[in-house]
Amino acid sequence: MAQHSFDKHLVSLTAPASFAAEQYQGLRLTVERIGRARNAQVIAITSPGAGEGKTVTSINLAAALARGSEASVLLIDADLRRPSVAKQLGLTDGDARGLIREGDPRGLTDLVGDASLTIAQVAKPIEPYRLSVITAGTVHTSVHQVLRSPRLDQILQEARKQYDYVVIDTPPLLPVFDSALLARTCDGVLVVVAANRTPRKLLGEALNLLDGAKVLGIVFNRDDRPLFGYYDAYYKEYFPDPSGVASEA
Repeated sequence: MAQHSFDKHLVSLTAPASFAAEQYQGLRLTVERIGRARNAQVIAITSPGAGEGKTVTSINLAAALARGSEASVLLIDADLRRPSVAKQLGLTDGDARGLIREGDPRGLTDLVGDASLTIAQVAKPIEPYRLSVITAGTVHTSVHQVLRSPRLDQILQEARKQYDYVVIDTPPLLPVFDSALLARTCDGVLVVVAANRTPRKLLGEALNLLDGAKVLGIVFNRDDRPLFGYYDAYYKEYFPDPSGVASEA
């Protein structure tokens, strides 16, 4: 069996029997239910600001989807300005650019920039799980040019054919507009907030940047309650229709 140096917060991989991992399994079940109802196969994960746990949530959700069913899952690091998926999965030597320590260093930017490359050539399997990862790669051009490229749409269409789920770790919404661009090409968006820390105004501003019909729900991070879908008065200003947020109390 392959040996990995996973970050300790990746409980879906490091401690699948733990209480924390069970919360991600609950998130997986909710995402699967919503996926069937809304035909949501490509899911972007974002947050209003930095440091709210979106990358940890992205990896744990992708791993939970891959472990909890027969689904094949592709995780893409599209946070091209501050990539961290490769580092958290132990695939880097600590290089902030997210370069792979061993094997092929190519990632999403290389796949977008070189039409001769295929997903199979760039995706890195995380054995023994049904999980593959496309790291950010090295940015050779402007981030906006990468994210606006028609080639990115083609890549996601191919990924739909090859995988049951595609989970995309995207940048925070408010510092840059990258996530808003990516959300247009995805089937749905999960917004990660730090429980009892993310200001209401900040969340509202972030949600205003998204198409409300694509928001699948809000993930509470760093809370002792189940992770997903609490719908209460705090969010009614932004989601007047309860169908706008998946509720799973």
